[in-house]
Amino acid sequence: MSEVMAKFPCLLLAGGQSRRMGGGTKFLRELGGQTLLARIVETLHPQVGKMVLNMNADIPKDAVPDLPILQDSVSGFAGPLAGILTGLEYFSAKGEVASHMLSVPTDAPFIPDDLVLRLSEGLQDDKTTIVMARSVGRVHPVVALWPISLTSDLRKALTDENLRKILVFADRYNRIEVDWTEDEGDPFFNINRPEDLEAARQRLI
Repeated sequence: MSEVMAKFPCLLLAGGQSRRMGGGTKFLRELGGQTLLARIVETLHPQVGKMVLNMNADIPKDAVPDLPILQDSVSGFAGPLAGILTGLEYFSAKGEVASHMLSVPTDAPFIPDDLVLRLSEGLQDDKTTIVMARSVGRVHPVVALWPISLTSDLRKALTDENLRKILVFADRYNRIEVDWTEDEGDPFFNINRPEDLEAARQRLI
């Protein structure tokens, strides 16, 4: 992986309320002897620069050591777009030099170890393109590279238009999808319900 690719900062999305899992903090559920969050961080660590966690729940800080925690910068549990905005604003304020920010959900324990490499190939030297992962015939809008230059546009869409749908926003710009096959299972399988967690455990057997 090139030095440029490794500089993409990463936002880990955990801003939801985990209702379908029965509440609680979903990313702290265990899979294969690790929490979902720990598995994802371990996979992403060699691929990205600085990582932050977008989370609106109140949990002990030692549950997520060494990760800055960002609450949504807009109120009202406005969905994953609010988390993406929060990350973009954070890295923009920090003077991030990378052109894009990677977003990844914290309930997808099989994130591939070539995620950033493959997504970045879709940029084709275009600093304004949004690149999203696709598998099993569907796009995964929260697994994406987001241009940091869109920060103010996204805030206006959320606050002035009350926009909540990721693809509605993303399709205003140049957007590319990068495909993964499911040779060994869907790499972007996500855990929403207790039965999903059991299915993930079966994949490890």
